[in-house]
This record gives sequence, structure tokens and C-alpha cells, in this order.
Amino acid sequence: MIQAVLRRSPLLAVLALLGLALFALPGCSKVAASSGAAAILADDSSGDDWPGYGRTYGEQHFSPLDEIDQGNVASLGLAWSMDLPLGNTNTQPLAIDGVLYFATGLSIVHAVDARTGKELWQYDPQAGEKAGLNLRFGWGVRGIAWWDGKVFTGTQDGRLIAIDAASGKPVWSVQTFPLENASYISGAPRVFDGKVIIGFGGTTGPSRGYVTAYDAASGKQLWRFWTVPGDPAKGFENEAMEMAAKTWAGEWWKYGGGGDVWNAMAYDGETDTVFIGTGSGYPWNRIRRSADENGDRGDNLFICSIVAIDGKTGAYKWHYQTVPGETWDFDSAMDIELADLEIGGKLRKVLIHAPKNGFFYVIDRQSGELVSAEAFATVTWASGIDERTGRPVEAPGVRYRDGRMVRIKPTGMGAHSWMPMAFSPRTGLAYIPTIDFEMGYSDASEGWEPPADRSLSGANNISGGVFMGGVPATGSLLAWSPVKQEKVWEVKHPTQLNGGVLATGGNLVFQGTIDGWFTAYAADTGKVVWRFDAKAPILAAPISYRVDGRQYVTVLTGLGMNHPASAPAINGPDLQKYGIDPRTQARRVLTFAIGGKQGLPPRETPPPAVTDPDFVADPDRLEAGGYAFAVHCATCHGSLAIGIGGVPDLRRSPMPVARGIFDDVVRGGALVSRGMPAFEEFSEAKLENIRHYILSQAEELRTRESRASAGDGKPAE
Repeated sequence: MIQAVLRRSPLLAVLALLGLALFALPGCSKVAASSGAAAILADDSSGDDWPGYGRTYGEQHFSPLDEIDQGNVASLGLAWSMDLPLGNTNTQPLAIDGVLYFATGLSIVHAVDARTGKELWQYDPQAGEKAGLNLRFGWGVRGIAWWDGKVFTGTQDGRLIAIDAASGKPVWSVQTFPLENASYISGAPRVFDGKVIIGFGGTTGPSRGYVTAYDAASGKQLWRFWTVPGDPAKGFENEAMEMAAKTWAGEWWKYGGGGDVWNAMAYDGETDTVFIGTGSGYPWNRIRRSADENGDRGDNLFICSIVAIDGKTGAYKWHYQTVPGETWDFDSAMDIELADLEIGGKLRKVLIHAPKNGFFYVIDRQSGELVSAEAFATVTWASGIDERTGRPVEAPGVRYRDGRMVRIKPTGMGAHSWMPMAFSPRTGLAYIPTIDFEMGYSDASEGWEPPADRSLSGANNISGGVFMGGVPATGSLLAWSPVKQEKVWEVKHPTQLNGGVLATGGNLVFQGTIDGWFTAYAADTGKVVWRFDAKAPILAAPISYRVDGRQYVTVLTGLGMNHPASAPAINGPDLQKYGIDPRTQARRVLTFAIGGKQGLPPRETPPPAVTDPDFVADPDRLEAGGYAFAVHCATCHGSLAIGIGGVPDLRRSPMPVARGIFDDVVRGGALVSRGMPAFEEFSEAKLENIRHYILSQAEELRTRESRASAGDGKPAE
């Protein structure tokens, strides 16, 4: 079955799955608050602060503030802005008592006066220098946490750090996973009732997922919940792992199994339940991780699942698996948001979830029962969700075996990725940043093993022989009714990756987009009621808060992260048309209020291609260098060396022209502090082949730019 409850007895009770009609009522659960911190995270109906990633325990990304509303939003203007250095700026800020907290780059935490933008302090955990090989997997930070005078951040090298919110000084630090693990932290920690909960990312390499709870005051570990079972010969940690192991085949533990908790969490204080969303298995394809003489088989619990955990003990309560035996990177690590909905005349406490697989789920958060599930995007891998079993009805031949190419929608990028959706109790609607994308999957590799050096990028490293080729993609902002399971309105976007969403009590929905616009929509109709040219792409979710009786809206601009956040290997050619360049794109904090009058400087033009006048292409070096670049470099620097996001476009960089400097950076690690990992194992020949390929791509870009400036009408990319 898809979801189950594990009692204290050895018996497994399987819950019946129901499909019922819904309509929404506002409100989420309230808990008895033992401190001011608990009070504002549990409810905070005033809306003055934004103290958690989703504002409150329920993670709705909703502010009840209504000073800024549909009637006066036309007067919304920029109150202040703050320039930020190069690096990731995908973080959603927090706002507590008139201070903004956010992280940039490699978990560098900033505190800023929310009224003026004056920086109060900055803390750099020096994660780049400490991450070692794990810097090759991913970098950046999506969010931070706050509790009772402390700010919490995770780092690339696996530390959870508590920082004094007043001074910016570290209070305590713990290592959440061994550095030899193929893991990293980019997601926001959560603090639920005095416990800091954190997982990690890592299904870009062998890993076994878990979440850990630490005491927010001291950093003492309180409990740990594993999401997939380990080696049976070593025994199981608990009954849940013993039960889960029965859903795996072969020697899955050799690769860890996956199931990392890298993003979604929520908390119900009434039942003291922590909800976590788990990632895909490792390797992606089930034939590589869970197979024996009878073939690939098994649901592979608890990958691609929502799991309910006892907040006090970390014990398993129930789970719902969205994609049993998942094989397409359809994580369930997207938002889990709590809501109270009326069902059949009775108030029912549910959670809502729009994961990568393209279905919108409404689940009873007390029992784990499926209430309903319908496709919110174009879905070709399954025809629907069976209401009796809760399992997806897979399309024939959708599992890629024997070297066949299977093309499906959605893809590993998801119909909805990590960019947060929002739920408004006022309208009863969820607002989802959607992606419409098709890819092909195949697996022809024999005897595949994960790379020991963690240096391979893209599909080779992630999925064990799964290769994907993309086609043009789009996105949208979708207003969805969890009650009727249908679209209410939709605004189409020309690109697939767009910002997270904020809903407010003023009947407004805010979202930024890759083309640089920050837009407010009427929450009930989708009508555009306000727009601001941010002059930079936006992926981060906005927040709203109140200081001295005045409502503000704040968002960070600029791209960042690597796979899969901005996926430059896939998106670079498509997004180059917006002139996005890692060095010249504006990374800023933008804060808006009614009557704001500030402006922004014009966009900078991307620098021209940098070429070597003495360069002569060598076909053999080009072929070898192109392959090496695709394997080692493209995930961050883009396929064909067309770069966007948080790392340089190497075609426009002087570094490859200077052989010695290129060596210092690539093999010598001269820029590890800024996120560029060292590849000490590269031979002279491989290094030169890669450099040769980059110079060739730069020369091609220079030729295109020259033709474009001469007026032949062909844009450079």
C-alpha cells in the first residue's frame, strides 16, 4: 500500500484510502506556546514577523497583512535596495523584530535593518574551504531558520550552525553527516518547538537519507530518523526500517538508497508531528539500485514519500508514497503545507503537496489517508492516481530498460521544483510555480558503478547511465483549488524556471520571474495589478512583514545554485536570450512599501567573449575536451559552455586564456572559497583539453557576436 501506520505492536495497520469532496476554510492548528518564539511560529495572526521558511509551522508562505491590497498596490514602490556580492542569492529572507536575516553564497548569513537596508552584521562559515570533494555536488543556500534569539544555517560541508541573532557570533556548531558522505546542505533548517530539524541533499551520489533533530539551545542531538533501510546484516535501527527493507531487492545499501530530505518539512503542534518530504532513490533507475534475479522490483520505502514523525521521539507514525519504486527523479521534497478544509460538513486537517510528478495531493495529516489527487500539469508517465490503492496508474512502457529511450512529462526538473508555492486561507487556493518540460530517459550502461571521486557531473553522476535531452520548456503561475482539484486561473511564463510565491491577506500573490519582473496578481482572478522591473532574474520567494506599523515586501534577486536549482546544463541556451550573465546580473535585496520612491540603475551588458588570438583548434583536443567538459563541468558551467546562474560563463572569462591561472583555479583550488571545487586529479592533458574546448566555444561566441553587431540578425548565445 502507499501509506501505512506502524503501531507499537509488530503489526502493520494499513489505512483505507478515501476520495472525498472538499472545500476550504481558513486557519491552521494552534499550539500552546512556551515562548514568544513558539507563539509567532505556531500562529502569529498579526503577521508582523516572518520567522520561519514558510512563515509559520504550517509552511503556507502566506502573510495575513493587508495594508498593501488590490486597491492601493499601484502605489507600491521600492523603499530601499542593497547590493550583494557575487554568489548564490536564492534565499528567502526571515524578518523578526525589524531585522532581516538571509544567506548568500556558501551560507554567508547577513543581518540587515529592515527599515533602511543597513547591514548590521555578517557571518561567513567558510564552507568552501571545508567542503572538499562535496563542493562538486552542489552549492548555495535556499533558506535559514530562527528561534529564540538564534539564527540557524546549514553548510555545504554538512555543519548546522547556530548564530547569535544580535551579534552575528557563532553559538554552537555540529557536523550533521560525515564529510566522506556524498552529501551537502542547501535547504533551510526548520525549528519546531525548540528542536532544529535538518536533512541534506545527496542523490547526486551514493547516500542514505535521514533527518536529525537537535536542541536549539545547545546543539545536542535529540533523535534521528532514517528514510531508507541500511545493510540488513548490520541490523535495523527500528521497526520502520525493518518494514521498509521488505520493499527493496538486491544489495541496495551498496549505493545508500537515497531518499534524502533536502527541502520540505512542516509541523503540526496539536499532534506534535513533523512531516518530511523525501527525495528520489540513488541511482535514479530502479534497475540499478533494487534488483535481483527476478528483476527490478519493490516500492523502495521511504523514497519519494511524505513521512509523519513523532516530534518528541523521532518515531515513525505513517507515510504516503507518491511514486512507488520511483525511477525518474520524481522527488516528494517540494512544499508540504498544512491547511484546515471542510469535508462533508466536517472540518478536516490536511496537508497539501504538489511534488515533481505532476499530481496535487490532499492528505489527512492526522491519519495519512489520501483524500484526493489530480494532475495539476501535463502528465504522460501516469494516467492518474488509483483512489482505492493510492498508487499511480503508470503508462505502459514508461520504465526505461534495455537501452530504450522513454520521453515523458514531467521530468526530473519537476512539474514543480523547490521554488515555494503558497496557500491562502482567504481564497482557499494554492499558487504553484509550474514547469512544463519533456525529457528522454534511457539506460544502456552495463556494469555501472558510481564515480569514486565525485567529479562526474550531470546525468552520469546522478543516475547511472540515465541520459536526458531537453526540448524548449515553459512555466506558469497556477492557482489551484485543493477542494475541487481544478485550475482556477493560470498565468503563462515564457521560461520554465521562475520564482517562489507569496500570498497575502490583501488578496495579492507576488512572484518574480527569470526575465526580471516582480509582479503582483489579484489572488482570486490572476489579474496583473502591479509590476516592477527588478532588472535581474528572481528565483527566491518573497516575504512580507510589518515594522513600525508599515507593511513591507522583500525579495532577493539573482540566480544561483547549481543542479537542479538553475540547471544551467539544460537551461543555459534557453535563458541566454534574457542577457543573464553571472558576473553582471544584479544581486540585490529589494524592499517595497506603499509610497516607496527609490529606483535602480540600468542593467549591465554582459561582457564580450574573451578569445586567444593565437588559438588554433585541434579536432582531437576538441573532441576530448568537449567530453571532459560535459562530464566534469557542464552541470555548473552549462552545456556547450553556455553559462548562466551563479557561476561564470567561461566563454566570457579571461581565465582560460591564461594557462597558468586556469591551472591554479581548476587544479590548485584558488577559488574554493567562492565555490569552485579543486580537481587535483586532472592530468595536464585533460586540463588542456578542457581549456581548448572552452577557447573554441569562446571563439564561436565571438564570431556570432561580431555577426550580430554587423546586423545579420542572428543573436549571439
